[in-house]
Amino acid sequence: MSDKRTWRIGVAGLGTVGAGLLNFLADRADFAPAGGSVTITGVSARSRSRPRPFDIANLPWFDDPVGLATSAETDLFVELIGGSDGPAKAAVEAALKAGKPVVTANKALIAEHGAELAALAEANGVALLFEAAVMGGVPAVKMVREALVGDEIRSVAGILNGTCNYILTEMEATGRSFAEVLAEAQRLGYAEADPTMDVGGFDAAHKISILAALAFGCAPNYAAAEIEGIAGVELLDIHLARDLGYRIKLVASADRSPDGVLVRVHPSLAPLAHPLAQAGGALNALFIEGARTGRIFVQGPGAGAGPTAAAVAADIADVMAGAVRPVFQAPAGELSPFTPVDPSKSIGRAYLRLSVKDEPGVIAAVSETLAEAGVSIESFLQKPVENAQGVPIVLTTHAVAESVLKAAIERIAGLPAVLDRPRLLRIARI
Repeated sequence: MSDKRTWRIGVAGLGTVGAGLLNFLADRADFAPAGGSVTITGVSARSRSRPRPFDIANLPWFDDPVGLATSAETDLFVELIGGSDGPAKAAVEAALKAGKPVVTANKALIAEHGAELAALAEANGVALLFEAAVMGGVPAVKMVREALVGDEIRSVAGILNGTCNYILTEMEATGRSFAEVLAEAQRLGYAEADPTMDVGGFDAAHKISILAALAFGCAPNYAAAEIEGIAGVELLDIHLARDLGYRIKLVASADRSPDGVLVRVHPSLAPLAHPLAQAGGALNALFIEGARTGRIFVQGPGAGAGPTAAAVAADIADVMAGAVRPVFQAPAGELSPFTPVDPSKSIGRAYLRLSVKDEPGVIAAVSETLAEAGVSIESFLQKPVENAQGVPIVLTTHAVAESVLKAAIERIAGLPAVLDRPRLLRIARI
């Protein structure tokens, strides 16, 4: 189909990104560098009457996205519905089975069903592209899958959720609580009415699972990701971390070792001068470390109508140019889920905050308990806080195995002078 001068596009999902894509294609139908043009020959969404910034009155409407995906008038199907199952999955499967290339921005679909969809696409000789699923307008997928194919990627890590980054940035800047800033983010449209996917870390986990698959030549293994969101991040930790020279970010990471792959999403401390700490607001940022290229850093808008629609359009252009490659780094038949590493064996530095009684000998008892458990203290901070129940003390550790650290925390929690369970945050390995 790459020799066609006009490609007939069906778009399912007319939210922010879908409307942005329709506006773009209406203005620049001949945008593709390889030549040719596009025309919208069908659209589908949950509601036909919902107000939109694009007039769909003259476009053929499909109540069922599967019907649009398989229509004889659709040469290329664009899925922007979202969700790992339901109509999105059914429509993408139908398009691929009908021999139609698919472009999607659906990270949950690719992270959870990427291997089976890749097999379906390759069996039918069509493309399945998903640049817009990770980091919006930043070409992270193309970098990992194409530009760095000549290297051996060792790790990818970064800020992959703009909503969480905005909330943490505003908490630090304004001194407001998580709940207050989340409510504002919802009013401004940065967060959904149900923000669980974002603030729970699941959105970032979908994205890092996709990047891990591309980087390490395996099938996505979202179920193996270790996930912690930002709902438990307190203003006190943000302020104390800054006093220690760090800023708290939600960091998603994937590291390869001889034992397998460790994929994690956690609130983590990044040094104030580090590029990840400097990426504020709703920005996304990513480090890629290769054996030959060393470290590469990119940042940019991770969401929004313009950036994400641009990424979708770039994939459409690739299809029009006839680009042929495996959906992931290897043919689908050669993919297998990566071997997850036991998180308890991972080694890294940590931040611990304790609330203790204001009495002599407490610090000595904590230090002695950590030493007996095999945890070495790197730095220590005691800073009385007004109206606090106890005295907060904060320490950072040298590199230590996760299992050793957690065993030490259990022992500290049992000390008579410790008022509540110690708060653990990781220090980003970046």
